[in-house]
Amino acid sequence: MHTSEFHSSSRRWPLSLSKAARIQAVLFPCVPYLLVLLEISYNKTGKGKSYLAKELGIMKQPDPFKWTNQIVMNCADIDIITASFVPEGGEEINATGFNYQNEDEKVTLCFPSILQKGSGSLKIDFVGELNDKMKGFYRSKYTTPSGENRYAAVTQFEATDARRAFPCWDEPAIKATFDITLIIPKDRIALSNMNVVDRKPYPEDHSLVEVKFATTPIMSTYLVAFVIGEYDFVESQSSDGVTVRVYTPVGKAEQGKFALEVATKTLPFYKDYFSVPYPLPKIDLIAIADFAAGAMENWGLVTYRETALLIDPKNSCASSRQWVALVVGHELAHQWFGNLVTMEWWTHLWLNEGFASWIEYLCVDHCFPEYDIWTQFVSADYTRALDLDALDNSHPIEVDVGHPSEVDEIFDAISYSKGASVIRMLHNYIGDEDFRKGMNAYLLKFQHKNASTEDLWECLEQASGKPIAAVMNSWTKQMGFPIIVVDQEQHGSDRVLKISQKKFCASGPRNDENCPNWMVPISICTSEDPSCTKMKVLLDQPETTVNITNIAPDHWIKINPGTVGFYRIQYSTTMLESLLPGIRDLTLLPVDRLGLQNDLFSLARAGMISTVEVLKVMEAFVNEPNYTVWSDLSCNLGVLSSLLSHTDFHEDIQEFIRDLFTPIGMKLGWDSKTGEGHLDALLRGLVLGKLGKAGHKATLEEARRRFKEHVEGKQTLPADLRSPVYLTVLKHGDSTTLDTMLKLHKQADMQEEKNRIERVLGAIPAPDLIQRVLNFALSEEVRPQDTVSVIGGVAGSSKQGRKAAWKFVKDNWEELHNRYQGGFLISRLIKLTADGFAIDKMAAEVKSFFESHHAPAAERTVQQCCENILLNAAWLKRDAEDIHQYLLQRKAPPV
Repeated sequence: MHTSEFHSSSRRWPLSLSKAARIQAVLFPCVPYLLVLLEISYNKTGKGKSYLAKELGIMKQPDPFKWTNQIVMNCADIDIITASFVPEGGEEINATGFNYQNEDEKVTLCFPSILQKGSGSLKIDFVGELNDKMKGFYRSKYTTPSGENRYAAVTQFEATDARRAFPCWDEPAIKATFDITLIIPKDRIALSNMNVVDRKPYPEDHSLVEVKFATTPIMSTYLVAFVIGEYDFVESQSSDGVTVRVYTPVGKAEQGKFALEVATKTLPFYKDYFSVPYPLPKIDLIAIADFAAGAMENWGLVTYRETALLIDPKNSCASSRQWVALVVGHELAHQWFGNLVTMEWWTHLWLNEGFASWIEYLCVDHCFPEYDIWTQFVSADYTRALDLDALDNSHPIEVDVGHPSEVDEIFDAISYSKGASVIRMLHNYIGDEDFRKGMNAYLLKFQHKNASTEDLWECLEQASGKPIAAVMNSWTKQMGFPIIVVDQEQHGSDRVLKISQKKFCASGPRNDENCPNWMVPISICTSEDPSCTKMKVLLDQPETTVNITNIAPDHWIKINPGTVGFYRIQYSTTMLESLLPGIRDLTLLPVDRLGLQNDLFSLARAGMISTVEVLKVMEAFVNEPNYTVWSDLSCNLGVLSSLLSHTDFHEDIQEFIRDLFTPIGMKLGWDSKTGEGHLDALLRGLVLGKLGKAGHKATLEEARRRFKEHVEGKQTLPADLRSPVYLTVLKHGDSTTLDTMLKLHKQADMQEEKNRIERVLGAIPAPDLIQRVLNFALSEEVRPQDTVSVIGGVAGSSKQGRKAAWKFVKDNWEELHNRYQGGFLISRLIKLTADGFAIDKMAAEVKSFFESHHAPAAERTVQQCCENILLNAAWLKRDAEDIHQYLLQRKAPPV
């Protein structure tokens, strides 16, 4: 899944069944499931959205357990009508009772007599609910080209929601084959994991057809999928003969071509990388209107938000193309890593998601080398993970998971972005050849089975001969990461480095007796060749000294070239001063210029250096040409601007931003030039948006002029300029601007354009208009999954917006919680609205609110928000006056 979804001979039995929410003493490992869904009333509104279904499971009672008259299964929001068990060669025994344990999402089927040992069939007839919660089997609302509202019926089962569609053993290690038959209106399309083997009229109703799908390979329940609706598609074949289709809303097949191109390039890339062929005859990628995550890797039928799959050649911006490429790369990687080999339990979720979040970049780098995607990884994933993992309320990569509500909370930046970052570090430590060799051994050994983190370490250890488990356990089993403290002395032509490690904490240094240690792969480069590693060491103790020979006194030394190791660095003053010219003259690589600035910014937030020192370093980036470096700078200045919105000198930091971004803005101009590429388009959008938001006069005037022409239909804005122009006119706009923008939103035919507008609406400054935007967020005009980004946009735009958004969430908590409960969108909503405060009492208010309004799937998020508020408050108290003086002194005329 992209925060962002029975042949039992291969099973290792029995499972470790220590968790309360895991099926205790599962008596019946299932071999195949046969599932028939009929009478699906998915086009109705209001009550009565339901479906009838029949299920048959062929089962075998294993030896280690005693005989019983009960069968325990996972089941949620399902009413069982009848259930019976037919022993092989025996007579059918009807269940006499169904005991639902709703809290644990289980049902116990009770039989009048002991069920005999051996094989048999379990038959269940039941009624399920076609819900509106974007999980389980649910309705997705869409509008036809003629403007009529209709519904598709779709699934989202990861992590634990297959049990909402049919009773089953809903755990990743209880694998099975699935034979699925859907009875649907004859004018609809039905899709599932496998290809259709039969489609024929339904004898009892000639308006329906019966669609039967091929038997799946042995797989986990969370990867099962079916979709019923109206779609167009584009089709191609990969070079290795797999049929690839991209399903789009009716009339938009053209918008599936880019994803089709990416998918047909990606399948052979992964086949070659893993040396294992894609195991199914087809793969479908489908755009779903109402969809909570970014995408979901269901085997052979991958589901996506429309914005993660559809690209309009005229109306999609460069960042959308890049996003689609990454998400397609991520989900297709799961077809091997997650689907063919599956984690044994949710504790190992990070292995699925961290790996896919790393290899999606490898894949996009292969397909689109011009994206410079690995530099973007550092800004998008690596630094994001470092920020979260520096909190006291972070968690280890591997988390013990018990109840289903605990699973949703680990779909976070630790599982995805820290997971990807430590795999990137591991790949660098092992080397590509041995890494691929180990991956191939792992996939072949565990295909169609389940595996744990330790199983992967063992395969990589055998391939590389390096102590992989010992190194990696320090990164996956304990939370946090080290700060590497470095000092140097010159001895003749040698340089002696003193390197030590201690845990990095967002609240500043700790002198704990029990300070954890990591096994840290450390690379070192010098100014002689900044792109080449001169030396590698494995720091496996608190401190060490390293001797580098033949290095001139005036040459600099850089730790962690490529910003690959997952740690922060604190250089001695002299080492740092020798590195800073490399920012201005660009001799440091872009990724290292970015890493240096980002480390300093986090040290300032932790109170280890003054924020003024960081502002001085930021001014050295005036010649910077690289998009990703600017993006990271922009992000950090956004954090600082948000912090200083709590002061009376907020305008002074806006002036600093204008001064820093004006030269690059002037150089780029408004219009793309011949020979420019993907990264130029991203940089122009970023810089103009930053200048416009900060009130740069010329940018504001030009944005207003172009916006007027766009609205009047005289000159359509290029897709890459729409976000910065919309943001700029709204930030300095009034009720007329907001009305115009809402009209554009209503007219937009493409979800990408609607989302683009939704994300910036919160920039409007007047309190009454902010309230209008918040009310709009919960209206029918905004898809349920996008409400969160509208409210988040308000919270992130200004001090007034932050207060209004928090009040709005509190006032509408019941509706929001009902809509998103148990999913990761509730965590995202809380983070976006509560994280930006900087007053101690707000931490107490947030804590108190969630003590009386429970959100079990977001408990850790609430703790992290409270911690961040206290950190912001401390930062402001500590540095605000110094920052103010520095910004005033910059403006003062020279004496």
